[in-house]
Amino acid sequence: MNQAKPVRRVVWGTVLGVVTAAGLGGGLAVSAPLTHDTTDDKDTGRAATVTVAVAGDLCGSACNQTAPVVKSMNPQAVLTAGDNAYDSGSLSEFRNKYDPHWGQFSKVVHPSPGNHEYRTSGAKGYFDYYGGKGVHVGERGKGYYSFDLGDWHLVALNSNLGSSADKAQREWLAKDLGASTKPCTMAYWHHPRFSSGDHGDQTTMSSHYKILTDHRADVVVAGHDHHYERFAPAMADGRKDEANGLRQFVIGTGGRALYSKTTSSKGPSEVFHNRTFGVGRFDLSATGYEFTFRPVDGRTFTDSVSGTCHSKSGARQGS
Repeated sequence: MNQAKPVRRVVWGTVLGVVTAAGLGGGLAVSAPLTHDTTDDKDTGRAATVTVAVAGDLCGSACNQTAPVVKSMNPQAVLTAGDNAYDSGSLSEFRNKYDPHWGQFSKVVHPSPGNHEYRTSGAKGYFDYYGGKGVHVGERGKGYYSFDLGDWHLVALNSNLGSSADKAQREWLAKDLGASTKPCTMAYWHHPRFSSGDHGDQTTMSSHYKILTDHRADVVVAGHDHHYERFAPAMADGRKDEANGLRQFVIGTGGRALYSKTTSSKGPSEVFHNRTFGVGRFDLSATGYEFTFRPVDGRTFTDSVSGTCHSKSGARQGS
């Protein structure tokens, strides 16, 4: 059972991913999730606790402020929830805006694309930039993949795909989750299923959310709306469900101008804040997570919560 303790203050799921060589449009297919070996306890086989930094909606004018927050965490992985380089995700924008600040995390970054990446046809700048750095981002034209980190299975989805390509993504997701042997699961993408911000709830992500709850995943992170928000564990229709639900975070605070507009969400929002840039920090263990929102220097807002991973017994198997 997921027992969150909030503190409020105010594959083989076969990954046919492509590792793209610099300057080339193709790549090498890999048939299993990327793995980071963090095994610590040789007797139990459990991995050491690992630290993950995550934010979306980055560069922007203030990613020079959020990059030092990430660096101070010394994370084993950095996740991006899309819209990494404004305004169009072109290769030149990645080189001139993103690279001077967040480029330093290339050895540990695991990105996902946002809608601004697709203002450049086929998100070419996104695939070219990360491919040139040797960063795994999934197959060009798909952009979804998974990897293992410690005792967690992490899944990067692409919330920008058309109906046919997204159907294939959902089928892949079910198989990937069904094949995972890790006790805990986190997913991340750009468009949030639930949001009390400017863009609001994104119903197009309901099916993905349900696949994740069917397989008893634990956490999902999104961006798109430029604010921070934490939701209680919930099902895809917004029903609060501590035992079976997925806890979602919106962390669109990575460096693009924050939004002031708010909307009503069907999700069970617990904390909302739209006046501070910052980065989410997850400390992931074999049984759960500790989360803290870390603000940029000079700001005081923060938020913390912990959770226990769902038992995977009874989860649907991918087919």
